[in-house]
Amino acid sequence: MDIIPAIDLRDGRCVRLEKGDFATTHQVAADAAEVARAYRAKGARLIHVVDLDGAKDGVRRNSELVRELVRAAAPARVELGGGLRSIEDIRAADALGVRRFVLGSAAVENPELLSLAVAEFGERIAVGIDAKDGVVRTRGWLGDSGLDFLELAKKVSDMGVKTIIFTDIDTDGMLSGPPVDSLKKLREACGCEIVASGGVGSPEDIRTLRKLGVDACIVGKALYSGDVELADAFFEARCGALFDKSELVPAVIQNADTREVLMLGYMSRQSLRLTLETRRATFFSRSRQKLWVKGEASGNFLHVSAISSDCDEDALLLLCRPDGPTCHTGSATCFFREVLQP
Repeated sequence: MDIIPAIDLRDGRCVRLEKGDFATTHQVAADAAEVARAYRAKGARLIHVVDLDGAKDGVRRNSELVRELVRAAAPARVELGGGLRSIEDIRAADALGVRRFVLGSAAVENPELLSLAVAEFGERIAVGIDAKDGVVRTRGWLGDSGLDFLELAKKVSDMGVKTIIFTDIDTDGMLSGPPVDSLKKLREACGCEIVASGGVGSPEDIRTLRKLGVDACIVGKALYSGDVELADAFFEARCGALFDKSELVPAVIQNADTREVLMLGYMSRQSLRLTLETRRATFFSRSRQKLWVKGEASGNFLHVSAISSDCDEDALLLLCRPDGPTCHTGSATCFFREVLQP
């Protein structure tokens, strides 16, 4: 699963709402572009931007700010929702450098536009389904469409939409947890990529969504309030599955240049995080029951160039460049005692 941090714009400001109520609008950051740069620096690949002015009345007043956000976020990409109600609006957003376009009201009220957009932009089109009590809301959540959210999901999936962004309005901005039941139904109803939006208030909520099988999770207010740290969110979403079965994961170390197997170690959550941060292989020593940086005594560090997991997500492979012999015996590899000769 991935994490998509959110930036909501209104009147040129970076704001947040509660349950989509415009009366609760409050500024959460002085500089939206600086927020985008911070998200990118912490590892964001995609940033979710909502033009609240456009969502409410269809008037796009924040175009230049969106352009600035696209530049600030690079090489991370930006997806944009709010006020995209014509093919010209989508093309204008494309000219700003936006990667993915989120159609909400237009997907409900103008299916012809959705068909045209999918034909022209393909998988770059996502549909935002915002629901209250299971019923889809439109126009900044102020309009009641009378349409069941699962019915709309199946319809747009059949039209070729590859990504659905689902928001339960009652949980949005409340930090009260994601709408698990609705997301389960949505996951079962269609084969689209499912992005959960709204309600995340803790790392445990991210773990719940990951185990639920959603493809990505949009996090907004929890980042500003400090209830969720972005680095923690990324780690849980991208690496958490490795530790669902055990607190320690075996890690095979391979020479990045020769592909020779050098050693086997075990990693905990903390040692993997340190490895990702420092690019030096760090393990959990089972005999000493503590973290262990390979080479901290000898100086023969293992510099990590790539990490991958196996198909079952219960083992790791690290490609490393060693500073010297890997084994404490002075051997280049720890695997030199033959059990069965070739």
